[in-house]
Amino acid sequence: MDWLEITIETLPGTAEDVAAALTAGGFSDLVMEDQEEFQDFLEQNRAYWDYIDESLEQKLQGLSHIKLYLEQQDQAGLTRLGTLLETLRGKNPQWGALPMKAEAMAPVDWEESWKDNYPPQEVGEKLVVLPYWLAEGYADHRLPVILDPGLTFGTGAHPSTQMVMEFMEQMDLTGCECLDLGSGSGILSIAALRLGAAHATGVDIDPKAEDIARENAAYNGFTESEFTALTGNVTADRGLMEKLQKSQYRLVLVNIVADVIIALAPVLPRFLQEDSVLLLSGILDTRLEDVKAALDRAGLEVLQVAQKEDWRSIRAKRR
Repeated sequence: MDWLEITIETLPGTAEDVAAALTAGGFSDLVMEDQEEFQDFLEQNRAYWDYIDESLEQKLQGLSHIKLYLEQQDQAGLTRLGTLLETLRGKNPQWGALPMKAEAMAPVDWEESWKDNYPPQEVGEKLVVLPYWLAEGYADHRLPVILDPGLTFGTGAHPSTQMVMEFMEQMDLTGCECLDLGSGSGILSIAALRLGAAHATGVDIDPKAEDIARENAAYNGFTESEFTALTGNVTADRGLMEKLQKSQYRLVLVNIVADVIIALAPVLPRFLQEDSVLLLSGILDTRLEDVKAALDRAGLEVLQVAQKEDWRSIRAKRR
């Protein structure tokens, strides 16, 4: 089926209102790109990240438009859209001229094309992150970490995740117990199990992550006897804290953001034995000293700092 991509230019900050009017007029499945709304979203959710890719911000600079898609032969729909825009211009002059551009699109298999964005991701010397649809036919000496990347929460492409996996490759994890705080997709827990860990416990504050991590573990053939997924906040949930403390972890993983690591620092020693290794990541270079200071106050010793692009990872232990 051949499609037209319709782009409607909007003034900054107006895309959401225009989209609502278009939806009310019978046009749904709209895509909005608005720099002002993007910046508002970032500020309202600043606690969840320290960094936004500069290329993404540059791409959105001054951008404000809406996209929708019509079948090429749907001339009636195109005419109806033009009439609706003319009406909106008259009723809402503050929205500007709302110029419209229609371009023919090359045929795309929409159900399958998104998978092209997730090729095999080799990490370090031993591991490869694979989307589940490539797992069966992928022949390589590397240890596979199989995920459903369509479920997000971590796909192995980010430097922070890669550095933790590379740290783990350097360790002998045979038979060890692993705790993964902020586990997301479960990628680091699965990598630890691939590298020889006997059991991994993944904890995330988002309840959706629990099901996602459990499903990804199953893609890799790991059962609940090898991987346990939990939901909760270890700094606020005393019951969860007590439950987790019953195990002795030789490896503790925290791949989140600097502010969360700093908040977690006082409780991390409770999960560590004398010979335990603590791997921390998701730390921007500008926040490294803040994290190191928090670890020092908590009685933790930094042994090594790895770097990749603007990100830093730390290997630490109890002092």
